Amino acid sequence: MIDVPPISALAAYKLRLKRRRYLWRSFRSRHQLQRVHDRTDSLTDRTVIAVTTLRNEILRLPYFLKFYRARGIGHFLIVDNGSDDGSLEYLSEQPDVSLWRTEASYRNARFGLDWMTWLQIRYAHGRWCLMVDADELLVFAQDDRLDIPGLTAQLEARGQTAFGALMLDLYPKEALGAQTYQSGQDPREVLQWFDPESYRRVRQNPLGNLWVQGGARERAFFERAPERSPTLNKIPLVKWNRRFAYVNSCHSILPRELNFAYDGPGGDQPSGALLHTKFLPEIVSKSETEKQRGQHFNDPAAFDHYYDTLTSAPCLYHDGSCQYEGPQQLESLGLLTSGWLAEITASG
Repeated sequence: MIDVPPISALAAYKLRLKRRRYLWRSFRSRHQLQRVHDRTDSLTDRTVIAVTTLRNEILRLPYFLKFYRARGIGHFLIVDNGSDDGSLEYLSEQPDVSLWRTEASYRNARFGLDWMTWLQIRYAHGRWCLMVDADELLVFAQDDRLDIPGLTAQLEARGQTAFGALMLDLYPKEALGAQTYQSGQDPREVLQWFDPESYRRVRQNPLGNLWVQGGARERAFFERAPERSPTLNKIPLVKWNRRFAYVNSCHSILPRELNFAYDGPGGDQPSGALLHTKFLPEIVSKSETEKQRGQHFNDPAAFDHYYDTLTSAPCLYHDGSCQYEGPQQLESLGLLTSGWLAEITASG
């Protein structure tokens, strides 16, 4: 059992109101979505769904889909937010993808959460659902023996309905943009390094979510303002209920009890890692475009320095970098935890 500390009746009431506001926003946002292909009639109660919002990810999509298909994801719910690079056309051809498009503001839709929450309300109720970006690959202990449906079955057997992960930035040894990446290639062949330490965590109230910061992006881009560095904790895998709502990406969720399924690096709860492959060569050319769009931060101007630094093609590798070898290595470093999963897979 996961220990969930109580909060006051007033705080609980305010969180219920917040959740209802988010659900209402999501319900209204359905009018912004234009259905391209709805193939959800193939879903069964056992189908594990992945949901994402993306824009101009044609380079990543072939491997993204291949990776998650091989790990047991049975269907993808995808919102295309104005792609003009062929992503929409490519996704339209995929038989296990249900696809919507919108030209509405990503930022005004709570960075896509309103759209994705509506799809979860409509199609994910009662099913396990994975929320990931196109540049995130979920790994966990024993994943060479246990696929994602197998993982969810073990979680559910123990009464656990959520699974947390650390977002771990992978980067190349050379300056950004100096590599070659081919569509369909495993990005881990190009991005082989990560920061093995300097992660800190704190539990926030009243939501109960972790706040994990540190790692490569803080070191490289936010050294003078570490309090503004990216949030690295996520709860990407949840057995969904139409009354659930993510609060900030999938960094936190309501009801608050779900946040306690993840206790961060070095914790006791089984957890994984979302390998963040943001730093493929295209990042240099894309950064100027994203700076001009101003869609990814609440205060875009405050992050101009971040995009400017990326555009200058820095080298993120340093003496403390570690070459990625796999989930077992990450567990030995305390960045993910097998917990009771190790006992189950060892015996079964």
